[in-house]
Amino acid sequence: MPKKGLLIILSGPSGVGKGTVRDQFIDDPELNIAYSVSMTTRTRRPSERDGVDYLFVTRDRFMEAIKKGELLEYAEFVGNYYGTQAAYVEKLRNEGKNVLLEIEVQGATQIKEKVKDALTIFIVPPSMEELEKRIRGRRTEAEEIVQQRLSKASKEMELIGHYKFVVCNEDPKLAAQIISLIIKRHME
Repeated sequence: MPKKGLLIILSGPSGVGKGTVRDQFIDDPELNIAYSVSMTTRTRRPSERDGVDYLFVTRDRFMEAIKKGELLEYAEFVGNYYGTQAAYVEKLRNEGKNVLLEIEVQGATQIKEKVKDALTIFIVPPSMEELEKRIRGRRTEAEEIVQQRLSKASKEMELIGHYKFVVCNEDPKLAAQIISLIIKRHME
């Protein structure tokens, strides 16, 4: 039977570049990572693929998953729900995979209460000004949503002390190298 894999939580404010950093290390065979695809009720962006970036589901299906206790964590943000399927994560960990969850602070808090050995990593921007520039650079959301994301980011930054590691994403390649080292150290 393989050694149970790690549960790795990668969090940070919207627009910090979690996906960009993740893409730099996710395929490293030494890390043996399986990316847990979250469920969401939000509309798919043009560049996203169902089942790869997210599992895009209806609000009714998401509510059913909550009611049945199928989610390890879930959160609601700007009218949409996001969550992680518990059975899927447990299956991968039992196969010896290190499961990476890229989730909101609210969801990370829920998981830390249930999974005491979770490896928690918070990605921070070089500055709040840079974060705003990145969010606006997407050009995918109305001003009201941009303001909500910035307000939420400010609140999330206050919770970095709840994470075992904090990594600055000034340079995505460097941030990815640091995260890779953290994961390898915890695999030992």
